[in-house]
Order: sequence, then structure tokens, then C-alpha cells
Amino acid sequence: MIDTKHAVINLHGIPESVGEDISRCLTTLYSVREGEQPFDREFGLKADFQDKFALEVIEKTAKYEPRVTVEQVTFETGIEGQLIPVIRLKRGEL
Repeated sequence: MIDTKHAVINLHGIPESVGEDISRCLTTLYSVREGEQPFDREFGLKADFQDKFALEVIEKTAKYEPRVTVEQVTFETGIEGQLIPVIRLKRGEL
């Protein structure tokens, strides 16, 4: 199981003041399931995305947070065996 609520978001080349806002926005985006937001049903990640997680993160990040682009998506193993995504981002449009 992929634990999106504890995703590690690594921001590179981004000022700290902007980075905090971007990190907060992406934490929300990655922890919400698609279809849960009443006014934007595409917001969030699909519930059945496990085999296409990196692609889903890349596409949703590009759509909802253009200030960064995804460089790499890897996984760490949590204490209880869950997969914790580690998402490396670089500066996009600021």
C-alpha cells in the first residue's frame, strides 16, 4: 500500500518562503482522493493508481502546481511495510 499522507516532498532550487507554500499545496494534493472535492472532482490522486503512481503524481503536479516539476519519484519502506513516496521536485514557473 502506498502511504500518500506521509509522502516526502524534496524541493530543489526554490526559495524557502515559496517552498513552504508549495509543499503545503502538494501535501494536500497528494493526500486527497480524486473525486472528493465538490468543485473540482479531478483534484487529488486516483484511488486505483498504485501501478501508475509516478505518472499520476507528474500529471497532477503539472496541472495544480506549475511552480514545480517532478524530477523523480522513488519509494521508501515504512515501519509497517507501507510504501512511502519520495517526490523530488525542481523549480518550475514562479
